[in-house]
Amino acid sequence: MAMTMASLSFPSSLHKPTTLSSSLLTSSSLPSKSSSFLTKPKRRPLTISMSMEAGIGVMASKLGMMSFFEPDGTVVPVTVVGFREGNIVTQVKTLATDGYDAVQVGYRRVRDKKLTKPETGHLEKAGTIPLRHLQEFRLTNVEGFEPNQKLVFDEIFKEGDLVDVAGTTIGKGFQGGIKRHNFKRGQMTHGSKSHRALGSIGAGTTPGRVYKGKKMPGRMGGTRTKIRKLKIVKVDKELNVVMIKGALPGKPGNLLRITPAKIVGVNIPKN
Repeated sequence: MAMTMASLSFPSSLHKPTTLSSSLLTSSSLPSKSSSFLTKPKRRPLTISMSMEAGIGVMASKLGMMSFFEPDGTVVPVTVVGFREGNIVTQVKTLATDGYDAVQVGYRRVRDKKLTKPETGHLEKAGTIPLRHLQEFRLTNVEGFEPNQKLVFDEIFKEGDLVDVAGTTIGKGFQGGIKRHNFKRGQMTHGSKSHRALGSIGAGTTPGRVYKGKKMPGRMGGTRTKIRKLKIVKVDKELNVVMIKGALPGKPGNLLRITPAKIVGVNIPKN
């Protein structure tokens, strides 16, 4: 039985090479340099992320802790805070010149050779002595402040006031999960093989990774922290020290930043 193959006929247009019309290659069809995805993004305006303070503050040095006896015999644990030479206004920033209102304060006098030339020139412009630490206090109103003005703690705070104290905590180095995150340990007997180990840190194939922020061993301490609403128990003008109730961050000699406590509806608006 003879088999014949049917001949297939294709349109002649399929064998001809396709050519693009000149109208498709016009400049209007090609992306121009002024298109949105080729232009450089506009630079965002300068934003100030510094939080607003309830009032001007000062810098101080931590001296240590002790027990303070009130007149009724109550024992109060306090931290003794001292003041070195400083707390001098070095610059007043305004909305017109810097984009925000703030007061820059210097603390702790040092020798001239301990500062760089830009730092020395900045302080000489304000007419102040060489100072080691410079910090800003952002305020709603900077009227009444001028460069080389001395800030006295007695004139800003008094006994019974609440303050916020910020500083750097004591560094603990690399620590495990039990000390760093207060984890519980496993049994030490009855055949347990897991004592102080971390344990499971996630599932298997799903998600197949460790979630960000997982509490694990790592470096502990040495971070910036703030303790809020601490009471000033005693202000000693003769010894030039202040006693603040409770513990403050850092070891003796640590730099502290003392500001009025932020109380909503009292010294900061509710909104």
